[in-house]
Amino acid sequence: MKQILISVSVIIIALVAFGKYQQYKRFHSTETKHIISKTIDLNYHNKAIVMNYYDAVEALNTYVSTQWNANKIDVIKPQKDNSLTKLSVAEYARKLAKVNYYESLLEQSNNLKAKGLSNEEIKLIEEKGMSFEAYQKSLAKNKIKSMFNPAYSIALGEKSAFVYEIQKLLTQKGHNIPVDGVFEKITSEAVKVFEEKNQLFADGKLDVITLDLLLQ
Repeated sequence: MKQILISVSVIIIALVAFGKYQQYKRFHSTETKHIISKTIDLNYHNKAIVMNYYDAVEALNTYVSTQWNANKIDVIKPQKDNSLTKLSVAEYARKLAKVNYYESLLEQSNNLKAKGLSNEEIKLIEEKGMSFEAYQKSLAKNKIKSMFNPAYSIALGEKSAFVYEIQKLLTQKGHNIPVDGVFEKITSEAVKVFEEKNQLFADGKLDVITLDLLLQ
């Protein structure tokens, strides 16, 4: 009888110890800690954001640990539904959102730099709320605009890189013309049809308004 009681006591102690160990393991492991991303841009154009990110991660991890140790509240996988738990979980969500915001900025910057962009270009993309693809298109449009001289009328038979780009734009709009950089009658007619469709003065000659519509 005594041996049975001892065995039962040992089992109970082992179960309690295992439960405590599981709790300790949970709140002292990578499962409950937000790990610093390895793909963030440490040379981000705004150094304060990098520091804010590290501070936000530390604040998040400290909050998770403190809530468990002080209040026995698991804010990651809450098992209670009382008001204190709800408030704690809501605060955890706010802190996590802050971490995710900084992390997404820094990871995006790192990805853009891998594509060859500079800090200045990344800053411009963020300020304008543009995607990388939209930024690339913007660069292409600006390049074409820089080639255009509104005071000069392109003559038939003229060959240039600018005409080549215009022909590409016209084919993208559905016009079946050669893309050879030569401003022949077929290209002029395509410009004229495009102007007619867009209710512009249809003369088959490029002007600022026609070019802007082609670039849209």
